Amino acid sequence: MTKSPTHNTAIAYLFWIFGFMGAHRFYFGKPLTGLLWFFTLGFFLIGWIIDLFLIPAMNREASKRFQPGRYDYSLAFLLLWFLGLFGAHRFYLGKPLTGLLFLLTGGLLGLGWIYDLFTLSDQIDSRNQAAQQGA
Repeated sequence: MTKSPTHNTAIAYLFWIFGFMGAHRFYFGKPLTGLLWFFTLGFFLIGWIIDLFLIPAMNREASKRFQPGRYDYSLAFLLLWFLGLFGAHRFYLGKPLTGLLFLLTGGLLGLGWIYDLFTLSDQIDSRNQAAQQGA
């Protein structure tokens, strides 16, 4: 039985537009290469262009690695990317206390936002596994 995809290819290409900052790599749960892309402008733009062709493979790999479920990876990452300093992604994941903390502190002065950029895929995976076990 094949698992349903956890990440949306169209959303990945949207993040690829910001890929020279590593956005699509963070989206696929690759924080170390996302950080490398961030500090080298998409690995000197060459890696960014190559990633245009690698996104389908990264999508398949993420679908094997992460658990689908109640919480949508694409929605959570869109909320993080555009409203993360206000804690929108944390409210979505059912974490209202830290969501409120983010709202009142600007994502803990941006440091919490950066932490979540690195760990959001794993947070969603954990939430989806817990929801599936509780079902």
